[in-house]
Amino acid sequence: MPKPALNRRLAGVRSSPVRDLLALTSAHDVISFAGGLPAPELFDAEGLRAAYDRALSGPAARRNLQYAATEGDPRLRELVAARLTRRGLPTAADDLLITTGSQQALTLLTTALLEPGAVVAVEEPSYLAALQSFSLAGADLVGVASDDDGAVPESVAEVFATHRPAVLYLVPNFANPTGRTLSADRRARIAELAAAHGVWVVEDDPYGELRYSGEHLPPLAAHPAAADLTIHLGSFSKIGAPGLRLGWARLPGALRPAVVVAKQAADLQTSTVDQAAAAEYLGATDLDAHVAGVVAAYRERRDALLDALGRELPTGSTWSRPEGGMFTWVELPDGRDTAKLLEAALAEGVAFVPGEAFYAGPANPSTLRVSFTTYTPDRIAEGVSRLGRALRA
Repeated sequence: MPKPALNRRLAGVRSSPVRDLLALTSAHDVISFAGGLPAPELFDAEGLRAAYDRALSGPAARRNLQYAATEGDPRLRELVAARLTRRGLPTAADDLLITTGSQQALTLLTTALLEPGAVVAVEEPSYLAALQSFSLAGADLVGVASDDDGAVPESVAEVFATHRPAVLYLVPNFANPTGRTLSADRRARIAELAAAHGVWVVEDDPYGELRYSGEHLPPLAAHPAAADLTIHLGSFSKIGAPGLRLGWARLPGALRPAVVVAKQAADLQTSTVDQAAAAEYLGATDLDAHVAGVVAAYRERRDALLDALGRELPTGSTWSRPEGGMFTWVELPDGRDTAKLLEAALAEGVAFVPGEAFYAGPANPSTLRVSFTTYTPDRIAEGVSRLGRALRA
């Protein structure tokens, strides 16, 4: 009996090795640096429980269990807008669309902005789930060169002139997977290039509040040159808890109606009760103090990882020294293949993500991504020691 066909575009989208490794390592005594997981012991479970209790109490309880507007809870949007404004990005509640995690915002943008065969410019290497989303939309991905200061403006200019992309996708703060931060002067230059070429810029910023050193940099969306072309994405997953599945998109006015319609077609709206609880939480909690505690813990873990890498990696290895976020990017010497190394590492009881998955074009097989937020400093040191044994083996 013939079987009905699947969408052919799915055949070109690779499964996420991060998600595959989560399933593999959860059942074993493996120290996994593979998943970009926040530390669960730092979740404010009591505060969130109280927020849900308030959302489900009193006359508002039944309203919070009902269908609601696609754009999102008005109070939540006001609170998020005020937070973005304090961080240097003037925002009104009507600028925002609440989404089911910032990953959904990426999916909605591909629907609104990309035709099959459209070109998306991405920093090399780039966030894997964004590459998946763009590929599923039938887009052609073109890499932009990067270095320790993020995407290289000269490469952006060349890609814009040669490939005429519809979208430029960047994670400017503590990028996934590299941990790099796009410098202030490059932000201004890239904003000018986007305006000159008429290219949408998707500024994905889930890690921006997790800064451990250095100075806060203004978002790309705050640069006047590209203010009408930049979509700024954010999330509660890293500063609150990923299980909430709440994010937002700050949208230019010309784009907002199309993305709202795309969300209506996708899921009508994000969970009413989760939004109401988040609004209760933000209204009653000193989130800055909570984030400061998370930052202090993660700074110690980052430092523990960098120290351990210096002890255990072979001579000639290099790695990023992130000012924030969750990731360090490692390159091994002598052309070592980290996909092959992973098997030996798992045998030693440690996991990482081989770097090849993060490239739109030809990959550097000697690279790997390490996440440092999930474990205590002692456990991080043990995990890197295991990685060192795998490398020596």
